[in-house]
Amino acid sequence: MAHTTDSTSAQNVVGGRKVDAVDGATREIVNPATGATIGVVPEGTGADVERAVEAARAAKAEWLDATPGERAGVLLGIADVIDANREQLAQLESADAGKPLEAAREEMDGCADVLRYFAGAARNLEGKAAGEYIKGYTSMVRREPIGIVAGIAPWNYPLMMAAWKLGPALAAGNVQILKPAEGTPLSLLALADLTRDTIPTGVLNVITGDGPNVGQKLVEHPAIGLVSLTGDVRTGKTIARTAADTLKRVHLELGGKAPVVVLDDADVEQAVAAIRVAGYWNAGQDCTAGTRIIATKGVYDRLVEQLVPAVASLKVGDPADGDEIEMGPVISKRQQERAFGFLERATAAGATVLTGGSNGAGPAGGSFVAPTIVADVTQDSEIVQNEVFGPVVTIQRVDDYAQALAYANDSRYGLAASVFTENVGRALDAARRLEFGCVWVNDHLTPITSEMPHGGFKESGYGKDMSMYSLEDYTQVKHVAMRIGI
Repeated sequence: MAHTTDSTSAQNVVGGRKVDAVDGATREIVNPATGATIGVVPEGTGADVERAVEAARAAKAEWLDATPGERAGVLLGIADVIDANREQLAQLESADAGKPLEAAREEMDGCADVLRYFAGAARNLEGKAAGEYIKGYTSMVRREPIGIVAGIAPWNYPLMMAAWKLGPALAAGNVQILKPAEGTPLSLLALADLTRDTIPTGVLNVITGDGPNVGQKLVEHPAIGLVSLTGDVRTGKTIARTAADTLKRVHLELGGKAPVVVLDDADVEQAVAAIRVAGYWNAGQDCTAGTRIIATKGVYDRLVEQLVPAVASLKVGDPADGDEIEMGPVISKRQQERAFGFLERATAAGATVLTGGSNGAGPAGGSFVAPTIVADVTQDSEIVQNEVFGPVVTIQRVDDYAQALAYANDSRYGLAASVFTENVGRALDAARRLEFGCVWVNDHLTPITSEMPHGGFKESGYGKDMSMYSLEDYTQVKHVAMRIGI
């Protein structure tokens, strides 16, 4: 029978037990739409990491001996728990991260789907066929778990990004320690509590705390063989440097500055509808958000004419006000100030705000930024080159296809991109030339599926989430050679 959980206070789950922080410290969790405190959670330290490692170490041998079918059964069980508690988890996610409730519900469905995918993947690991590659020996390849792996989840998709790490880690036979972002831990703590009867003791341990006191200790710990981060580039670089001391693996899904290339022959209505979602879903707090619109001169004016009112029509407010709310707040006052700082510096440099640009879109007390479009920006400007991580989209006019691709690729990021065109050959050529880990044609952001890999190029990181490719990151390959004879 599943455990019940309390939305106003929560505990870590270590070794199958609900526990407070070792030293008893706590942190208040705030709803970014209202500024109100909605929960209290443990505030961990290195002692909490050590306790979680010991629990994972105790569970490691038995979980290693579990068959792929048994591991699949556990993942299917977690997915069933998510389905059974979909509304509760969505409500927590909405209040914790400021998401529209319907979006949070869709994310719960995505969590269950990716876990069911990896339940199947656990039973379908592939490798080179055994054979006699050396005379007198039969060789085979084993794909084995790494052991204890750690996952550090972000605040923009607290439960879904945790599920992206949980699925391949457990499917491959690893035991795991997950750390949610310190400001958005409620949904993951709730799921860890609800699945204590589903997941074998110690196979999954969830501990809360900030980066310096918990995240860094996970990266430094010699017993942990891999750390997977979804986060910003600076944190990713710090983790990579720290992990080098113990030569542990790192899996990094970092920032993005995704271009949306709109060519002269594009279906403008289709492009507008896609950008209205891609630039402002989750208040633009998505590494794959369509933040840089690059339109060729033959389509630019028509695109602007239709896009500005479409973006201005987005319904912004407290997600608790009803399902008609399409965009909530950014995650914090700090993030709100960051977005406003970008806009102030951009307009001071000559940029034009076509719509938005103020915090008048939501109720007082919340961290709201209006859906914004900024024009008259230069390719080397800060707002084009750096990640705002808010509902702020730039739009640039270019002469032709070649310049559009040059502008799109002129970024240190390489996570996602899109191109809008009715020319199949041009679409295929753009997909080949765009230097990004994911390229969408005539859409942006929405075509993400568990069966396909997700991960970046350049400073957007390395390693793949979802798909069978993810299992390569969570496993290690062993060659076994056996002398044969009669």
